[in-house]
Amino acid sequence: MAEINHNWKIFSISDDMQAQYSELIKLILDTESMDNDEKQYWFDIMPSMTNDQIDRLFNILDIEKRKLEALEEKYQTEIKKLNEKHLIEWQEFQMKDSKQKIKDAQAKDNEDEKNADDVLKMLNDL
Repeated sequence: MAEINHNWKIFSISDDMQAQYSELIKLILDTESMDNDEKQYWFDIMPSMTNDQIDRLFNILDIEKRKLEALEEKYQTEIKKLNEKHLIEWQEFQMKDSKQKIKDAQAKDNEDEKNADDVLKMLNDL
């Protein structure tokens, strides 16, 4: 009997089961649809399961894993699209903000230039 530490939980699994069903054990350990007690339950009853039952458990967990991976890929694609969209919107906002700052700076420069012209005119009038 061996002990496997997975996500801070120790599972007891027979050496024979580890040698014979390593892929199934990995699927059980990695599934999120079972809590740790359920996982240990499956490890405990595996020696008494028929080959058909073991195949069925493997197929169920394998299908679950593939479907979750497909969902994850789909959502990652959607998240990437949303991030790109918001990045473009953010860049447009920054561009508008920058244009406004430039416009404000030019208006201030024009005002400063006008004030300087007024001061020069007053000095000339003296």
